[in-house]
Amino acid sequence: MTGSVTRPGQAGEPSGPGQNSSYPYPTSPAVRAVMRGNRKTDTRPERRVRSLLHARGYRFRKNHLIEVPGARVRPDVVFTRQRVAVFIDGCFWHRCPEHGTSPRANNHYWGPKLDRNVVRDQRVDRALDAGSWAVVRLWEHVAPDEAVAHIIAALSRSPEPRNW
Repeated sequence: MTGSVTRPGQAGEPSGPGQNSSYPYPTSPAVRAVMRGNRKTDTRPERRVRSLLHARGYRFRKNHLIEVPGARVRPDVVFTRQRVAVFIDGCFWHRCPEHGTSPRANNHYWGPKLDRNVVRDQRVDRALDAGSWAVVRLWEHVAPDEAVAHIIAALSRSPEPRNW
C-alpha cells in the first residue's frame, strides 16, 4: 500500500475518537516541531548553572525526587544535605512578568494551563518550606553567574546538617 498515513489530531486536524478534544493540536508542522523540541530537563540555562556550580566545587543532585506532605517534586538542582531546592523556570511556562508571553493560537488551552503552572509552583514552594527546605526560584533569563550567586547565598543561609 502506498501513500501517506494521516493521523487525527496532527497539524490542526480535529482529534479522533477517545482523544481529549480540549488538547490543542499544533497549527502547523513547524509549531509541532518547536513544541516537541521543548525539554523537560537539561535545558541550556540549567546546564550552564550546574556547570558553574560544579566548577566552583559544589556537589548536588540533578532532578532528585523530594517528597514532602503536599508535594512530590523534582527540582532542577538539589542540595540534599543543606535542604536547598533550586528551580530554573522558563519564562513562557511559568509566566515570567518580564518576558512571559501568552500564545495567540489555542489560548483557550494555554491560558489556563500556564495559570495552573503558576499555582502549582506556589503550592510546591509552600510545601517545601513547610518541610524545612529552602527554595530558590530563578528565571531562565537570569545570567548564569548571577543565578549561581543567588544559589550560593541560599546555601550560606541554610543551617549546616547535624550528624546525629
